[in-house]
Formats: sequence, structure tokens, C-alpha cells
Amino acid sequence: MKDLTQLEILTELEPVAEQNVNRHLSMAKDWHPHDYVPWNEGRNFAAMGGVDWDPEQSALSDVAKAAMITNLLTEDNLPSYHRLISENFASDGAWGTWVGRWTAEENRHGIVMRDYLVVTRGVDPVALEQARMIHMTQGVHAPADWDGFLVNVAYVTFQELATRVSHRNTGKVCEDPIADRMLQRVAADENLHMIFYRNMCGAALDLVPDQAMRALTKVLTNFVMPGAGMPNFRRNGVLMAKHGIYDLRQHLDEVVNPVLKKWDVFERNDFGPSGEQAREQLGAFIEKLGRDVLKFEEQRDRMFAREAAKGDLQRA
Repeated sequence: MKDLTQLEILTELEPVAEQNVNRHLSMAKDWHPHDYVPWNEGRNFAAMGGVDWDPEQSALSDVAKAAMITNLLTEDNLPSYHRLISENFASDGAWGTWVGRWTAEENRHGIVMRDYLVVTRGVDPVALEQARMIHMTQGVHAPADWDGFLVNVAYVTFQELATRVSHRNTGKVCEDPIADRMLQRVAADENLHMIFYRNMCGAALDLVPDQAMRALTKVLTNFVMPGAGMPNFRRNGVLMAKHGIYDLRQHLDEVVNPVLKKWDVFERNDFGPSGEQAREQLGAFIEKLGRDVLKFEEQRDRMFAREAAKGDLQRA
């Protein structure tokens, strides 16, 4: 079977997109960011006659701060994500409706998280704003060979699920019921978004199995979280992985494998030669990822053991 053009794929899949937009609208719950922020904790900063931020004002741990900042700055780059999706989806019909609705829902996430952090003085608002300016100025740019609907719909399927996991675990590590409730709400949105994209990517696998399989393999073998490039991303990412907010085990067991199983990637028999080759490449990558998970966990266990021993010595 010859490859279809992007326009042909979008045209063929538009009825499925319409069904899934309607499904999403029937499942999504309206919510308001201001209902998730403890406004009574707020007070003026120095410019308004109050007191500027001081580290002692924050009730968040270093891990919670790193996770909240990373997740918020990721949400801040919404204009770049909107651009990428609108360039690779159609701008009218069900596709256009989805892009607009998804963008509007995603915008609430940055609003509520920033309001919470500023009101509770969880992080330095000046440093947060400086990082936002840097990250949004850089924007997000897909690799040169990542154009097209198939690659982008595959990527956002995994990215939305990864973001859901990260938000949910960040809520827990904040040790604040208000933050936990807020991030549960955000994570619920991300899950519905993931389902839309997962359904569309699954339909693409049925329509053009070889093309979709090649795109899927390209995405997973080169996957990076959308926050890559933000200030302190590596440091914060290591801290988040070390404390189980988002690590290799979660990436494999809670993101990659469940989605591949949903699509029956390793059980289906409708691939041609190029699809089979891509599936074999992906299978080898998944096996390597499993080995990397074990290696990372062994290193993390040794690191925790060293830190515990060091603490015992200091207390002795």
C-alpha cells in the first residue's frame, strides 16, 4: 500500500476526530482556576508596600519546588505547542475545533499553578518570571524530520500521559492538600487529552499501519519531555527522577507500555516490510529501556544508601 499524504490522512480521519471531540466534550468538566487557590494566604510584595519573597516563606521542599517549577514552565510554553499542533492538524472542521478547545483547556493549567505559587509564596516569583521569559523566548521547535500529523499525534499521546503522571506525583510530594487537589484536577485534564490523541493515533495505525509505525518508532526512540531546554531542566529532572516524580520506571511502565498494549503494537499483523522493520527497532529499544531502568534503580539505591550512611555518621 502506498503512503498517504498528510491531507489524505487528515481527511480520512476527520470522522474519527469528530467522534472523539464529541466524546471529549461530553466527558470534560468545566472548572475555574480561582477555585483552587488559597487567596487568603496572599499578601502584597514590596512594590505594593508589602514584603518581597524570602526562602523561609515557602512551605515546599526542594523536590516539590523543582517539580512545580518544571511543570509550570512546561505549561507556559503553550503558544509553541499550539503552533506545532495547528501546523500539523487541519485548521477547520473537527480538527480546528479540537486544537482550539485543547489550547483553551491547557491554558488553565499555567494560570492555576502560577496563582498558587505566587499566593502561597512557594517559589521565588522573580526567578520564576525570569525563567518563564527565557523558556518562552526559546520556544519549542520540533526536529527537522518531525513534521507531519503522524509524528506529532504520536508524540502528544505519550507526552500528555507523561505530564499527567508528573503532575499527579508532584501534587503528592507538595504535602499540601490544596496543591494535591489542584494538580489532581490538572492531571484529569491531561488524561482526557491523552485519550483523544491515543484514539487518533490508534485510528492512524489502522488506516496507514506502516507509516504510523515508522512515526511511532521515531518518537519513542528519540523521546524527550517538552520542558527540555528550560533553565535548570537537567538538575530539576534528576531531582524529580531521584524522588520518583517522573523516572525511567514510570516512563516505561506507566506511559510507554500501556499505550503500546492499547494499540496491540506487538500483536498486530497488518504491517508491511517497513512497518515490521520499525516494530523490530522499537522492540529492541524497549528491551534496552528495560535494562536502563534496572541500571538507574541500582544507581539510585546506592546513592540513597550513601546518603543514609553519611547522615548516620553526622548524627553519631
